Amino acid sequence: MNAMNTLPLQVTVGATLAVVLAALWAAQGEGARAAVRRLVLGLDRATTGLAAILACVALGIAVAAGLWQVISRFATETPAVWSEALVRTALVWMAYLGLALALRAGALVSIDVAHRYSGGVLRRGIEAAALACSLSLMGVMFWFGWMMAERVQFQEMAGLEVSMSWGYAAIPVGALFAMVGAVAQFLDRRSEELEAAV
Repeated sequence: MNAMNTLPLQVTVGATLAVVLAALWAAQGEGARAAVRRLVLGLDRATTGLAAILACVALGIAVAAGLWQVISRFATETPAVWSEALVRTALVWMAYLGLALALRAGALVSIDVAHRYSGGVLRRGIEAAALACSLSLMGVMFWFGWMMAERVQFQEMAGLEVSMSWGYAAIPVGALFAMVGAVAQFLDRRSEELEAAV
């Protein structure tokens, strides 16, 4: 493997370990630790709220563009050339922004059996391992998503006449929002759907 492929992985692993250790440090205690925890949870409230609003707007845009496509195709028999690309792009943005909400709510696939039947240090270790896995995946998505967005910046989306970077930018932006949500989930665990599960 060349340095171009290993450098992102090395940076991601190093940053993941640093964030997990910082989250473990901030999760317990008073004073500076509690201040860092409050800061992260405040940042999470802002970013997750913004991600929710933007994901809803993206869904609304996709619905409106899809409705226009149906109307223009069947009512006027002249389909819009831009609507399909806009629907696809809006749905991609919605999915990547929604990832932050899913991580924060604890709604992604989790190791709930191991979490449910463990306690103390073992449970915290499982949570730290899940955080490390989530951050590692989001770090790789951020790095390579950013590279893809840069790579396609001079290509245009067919029908929309805008740079393809606007579509690919959903990957690193969604990954950033999701990282904040993952750390906040570790610091202030929410898993209502797991509590209701049998």
